[in-house]
Order: sequence, then C-alpha cells, then structure tokens
Amino acid sequence: MTQTPEQQGDQVAWADMWFDPACPWAWMTSRWLLEVEKVRQVRVRWHVMSLGVLNEGRDLPEEYKKGIERSWNAVRVCVAAEQRFGSEVLDRLYTALGTRFHNKGEPQSIETIRAALADADLPVDLAEAADSAEYDEALRASHAEAMKLVGEDVGTPVVQVEGVSFFGPVVSPTPRGEEAGKLWDGVRLVAGTDGFFELKRTRTRDPIFD
Repeated sequence: MTQTPEQQGDQVAWADMWFDPACPWAWMTSRWLLEVEKVRQVRVRWHVMSLGVLNEGRDLPEEYKKGIERSWNAVRVCVAAEQRFGSEVLDRLYTALGTRFHNKGEPQSIETIRAALADADLPVDLAEAADSAEYDEALRASHAEAMKLVGEDVGTPVVQVEGVSFFGPVVSPTPRGEEAGKLWDGVRLVAGTDGFFELKRTRTRDPIFD
C-alpha cells in the first residue's frame, strides 16, 4: 500500500496552484494534483486567478464571452471566502464548486454557488461577493502573481513547486495513483530544464469528469 508523505517521513514539497473555478481544464489539473498528494511528498496550496482578467481586451466569440462574464462570480466568492476565513478554505470551496460546475454539470449561477458554499460548510452570504467589485483588486493581484511566474502567453492553471513554474498540464482524464505520480515526475523534469519552454499537441478529447 502506498504510504503518505508523513508516513514515509520525507520532507514535503509545497506545490502552489492558481485556478479559476470556472475552467474545466484547471479542474482536471487540480484533481490530478490531489492524486499526486497521495503518492509523492507533495502538498498543494490553492490560489485564485481569473479567466475574466486573462481575456480582457480580447476579441472573443459571443458565447464564450458570456461564459467569461459568468466566471467572475465564483472566483470573486473564492476571494471573499479566503479573506474572511484564510486560504485554507479554498481547498474545500474549490472542490465544492468544481464538483457542481464540472462533474454534475450544474449552471455557474448564484444558486449553484450558494449550494457549493453550503457543501463546503461556509456561510452562504459569501455569495453576495459574486456581484461586487470589492474583491477585484485582490483577485487581480493574485492573477498577476501567477502570470509573473509563467508569462502572458498561457492561461489557467499555473503551478509552482520549489522554484519551477508551469502552465497546466492539460490532461484528460485525470491520471490516478502511480500514473499521477509519474506525470508529476515528468512535468517537473521538463519544466525545470533550463531553456525548456513548450511541449504541446492538439487536444482530441474534452475534459472527462469522473
């Protein structure tokens, strides 16, 4: 049976991931990282970034633009929750939001956000942040922190571990168990290679949620 990092007694590396709860590909990456926690000496800290900020000023198809506008709601609520209760609540709130948005296919509405807050055992009045620009300055600062690590040519998610930063990985379905660990090893290896910038191929499948 695979031991946890604490059981193995090895030093734990902290991985930081920046996410927008509306992004299905970030959701896939986040579930992969939770698998990595089980098989490698890694623990994840969560931070917000924004599809809205990322796509400001871009010429987007009308339907995609509507989705980007809706994306502000959930990520603002994440910032509000973090400011009220600390960054440790982002783990369970992101899981609650992503499970409803992606696994269950529920609309990214205020009603769904309220239900996710209840799932995460957080006050539902945090949903009021969805329509408020009060948290946008903090959101933009967190987003800028992620972009500073990887540059402006990528999107969500961004991951950093021990000075190595990268976008993605974009993967579907989520690798499980040791397969997740092998992907982690490979991603860290190539991302940590001096002068390495990009490895990419055309996506041939949508996110597979399980």
